[in-house]
Amino acid sequence: MASMSQQLHKRFTKEQVEDILSKYEKRQIKAKEAYRYLGISKSRFFEITAKYQKENQSFSLIYSRTTPNNRVPETVKKHILSELSFEKEKIIDNPNVPTTRYNYSYIRELLFEKYHERTSLPTIITLAKEHDFWKPKRKKPKTHDRQVLTNFIGELIQHDSSHHLFAPDALQKWYLITSIDDYSRKLVFTDLLLSETAWVHIKAVEDVCLRFGIPFSYYVDQHSIFRYVKDRDRFSIWTTYTKFTGDVDTQWDSLLKDLSVKPIFALSPEAKGKVERPYQWLQDHLVRTCVRYGITDIQKGRAILKEEVRLYNSKRVHSVTGEIPDIRFNRALKEGKTLFRPFAIPKPYQSAKDIFALRQQRMTDGYRSISLYGTKLKVPKSECYTQVDIRLVPGIQTGTIDLRFWKKDTFLGLQTILAKDLPTVRF
Repeated sequence: MASMSQQLHKRFTKEQVEDILSKYEKRQIKAKEAYRYLGISKSRFFEITAKYQKENQSFSLIYSRTTPNNRVPETVKKHILSELSFEKEKIIDNPNVPTTRYNYSYIRELLFEKYHERTSLPTIITLAKEHDFWKPKRKKPKTHDRQVLTNFIGELIQHDSSHHLFAPDALQKWYLITSIDDYSRKLVFTDLLLSETAWVHIKAVEDVCLRFGIPFSYYVDQHSIFRYVKDRDRFSIWTTYTKFTGDVDTQWDSLLKDLSVKPIFALSPEAKGKVERPYQWLQDHLVRTCVRYGITDIQKGRAILKEEVRLYNSKRVHSVTGEIPDIRFNRALKEGKTLFRPFAIPKPYQSAKDIFALRQQRMTDGYRSISLYGTKLKVPKSECYTQVDIRLVPGIQTGTIDLRFWKKDTFLGLQTILAKDLPTVRF
C-alpha cells in the first residue's frame, strides 16, 4: 500500500488515480481495495470519487487553499522581529556582551512571558533568516561524552566557577559558582560573587551539606584553590623541590578530608562537559536577561539567577536524562538511590564552624602567643612552643572573624577579632 505521509498528487499522477476510480465505477475493484491502493482514508476516497464524477474532464488532484497555510499573525511577527532586533543591537553586535549567538528558544519563551503569544521555534528561525537575524552554526569537534556516569544522587557533585561580564551594564565581571548533581543534573548550588576565594567555595560546600547531606565525591578542575600543581604554582609559599602535584593540602582538600568526601580532579576542561553545558545555558540566559533589564547591581543579578535556576531544575526536560532534574532527583531520593549522608559533626569537633572554616597552623612562642598574618594573638589555655590548629570563620556581614583554637583533639577556646585586624586575608 502507498505511504500516506505525502499528499495524493505527489504520490500518483492524475492518470493513475483516474484509472483506479474508473475501475471502481465499473465495479472491477471494491471501494476498500481502491482506497488502500491510493493510501487514503475511506472518507477521503469517497470525497475524491464524488469530485471525479462531478468534474469529469476537469478533474484535478491539486487542492486549492482559500486561506494561507500557517500564516503568522502580523502582531506576532512584529514582536518576533522587534525582539530579534533588540538581540542584534544590544547583544550580538555589542562587543561588551560575552555571547555572539542568537537564542531563538529564549525568544520563544520571551514572547509568551511578555506578550502571551505562542509560536513555534521553526517560525522564529524562518523569520530570523529572512530578516538577517541568523548566524550559521559553528562546527565543533566532539570533546566529551555527556552520558550519565553515576547511579545515585550524591555520588558525584560537579563544582566549578566561571568569570564573565554577566551584566554588561555593570561594567564589572562577576563569578558564577555552580554545583550540579551528576545523576539528576539538578543544580544544587549557584551564586554570583564579586570575587573568588577559597572561603566562597567552602560556603558552597556547606550549603550543599546542610541542605542535602554530605555527598560521596566532588569533581573539580585543577584551579589553585582546589589543588596544588607543581611548576604552575611555583610562586606559592608551599613550593619546594620536594613537593609535587597534590602533595600540599589546600583549604579545599582539608575540608573534604574532614567531611570524608572523595576529591576528584579533572585532567582537562573537556572532562567537565556535564557541568559546562548547564553553565552555557545559565550564562546565556543570565546575560540576555541582565541586558534586557539593564542590571547593574549584583543583588538584582542574583534574583535573576535564582529564577533561572528554578526554571532549569523544575520546568526543563534535560536533553541527556530526558527528565526534569527535580523530578529525577526526588524519585531517586524516594527509592533510596542516594549516597548523600546526613550531616553530622565529626568527632572531636564541637561545631559546624570547626568544619566549614579556613585552616591555619601556628607555633606558640614563649609568651603563649602566635603571629597570624602579622597580628599577635594570645592563645587561650595553650603552652609555650606548642603547635595549634586555628579554624577561621569570617562573619562577612559583621566584619568579624571567629578564631577557634585546637591542639590535636582538644578545643582550647574561641577568640573573636575584627576582620580589619587581618587586612591581608581575602574572604
